[in-house]
Amino acid sequence: MAPRANWKGFLRLSLVTCPVALYPATSESEKVSFNQLNRKTGHRIKYAKVDADTGEEVDNEDIVKGYKVDTDTFIEVTKEELENVALESTRTIEIDEFVDRSEIDPRYLIRPYYLRPDGKVGHDAFAVIRETIREMNKVAIGRVVLTNREHIIALEPLDKGLMGTLLRYPYEVRAAEEYFDDIQDVKVTKDMLDLARHIVNQKAGHFEPDKFEDQYETALIDLINQKRAGKPITAKARPRGENVVDLMDALRKSIGREGATVEASKKSGKKPRRAAAGQKEMLMPIAGKKPAKEAAAKKPAAKPQRKSA
Repeated sequence: MAPRANWKGFLRLSLVTCPVALYPATSESEKVSFNQLNRKTGHRIKYAKVDADTGEEVDNEDIVKGYKVDTDTFIEVTKEELENVALESTRTIEIDEFVDRSEIDPRYLIRPYYLRPDGKVGHDAFAVIRETIREMNKVAIGRVVLTNREHIIALEPLDKGLMGTLLRYPYEVRAAEEYFDDIQDVKVTKDMLDLARHIVNQKAGHFEPDKFEDQYETALIDLINQKRAGKPITAKARPRGENVVDLMDALRKSIGREGATVEASKKSGKKPRRAAAGQKEMLMPIAGKKPAKEAAAKKPAAKPQRKSA
């Protein structure tokens, strides 16, 4: 079942408008998540919203947002006042300009969304906008309001729809100089570069997301399954980093190691382990219960109802 739309409104290019819906393109629902428990009782921890001064619990309807001016002074802003901050982008994604994809600094990228026509009307206008962006090989820049905040959104064609990527504002991106100014200026010799290039060529490949496995997630699932099965848990040795004494020697040894790894992979003919489609399916079923898919498969088909004459 497709997720619910995060936003519905209109996409507009000059006078061309169509109703659209915005859906999240990523999900973390398959990742293992934990609850906090009371070690003594095993009960879940419940969080209550309390007044910082009186210590009394506060009902949700009595909670308002406040902007902190100083230690003890806040400016209260109600939900209605926030909704009255009228921005056209609350209901409309207006395309402001078109830019080259290469001009968008990766630091400004936040998260991707899928944009598609909403309902049965507007498919023609949507297709015109989509194919114009595709034909011009550009990225459309617009604005959209999500969770009461206006965001910049970059739109580009993806199959029959559009992919919208939220972008950060300049004040949200930290200057690299703060972190890189203290890096020493080191002269890299041609011999070192040649050896490093050789390692890169040995490890060259194509980006195929399906071959990557979330090893930490898999380890969590193994841990949970072992504990449910009552097996003892033993700590694994942590990898230790080694100081590089001779950089040239380390590069040469790396070439030998990578070459041996590639050769062994070719001889074994094994393909990289593919990531599981649904990580949680790897968890052991609870005793007495059948996995959902198995139960659905064994569920007897409904008997056809006899029609009355």
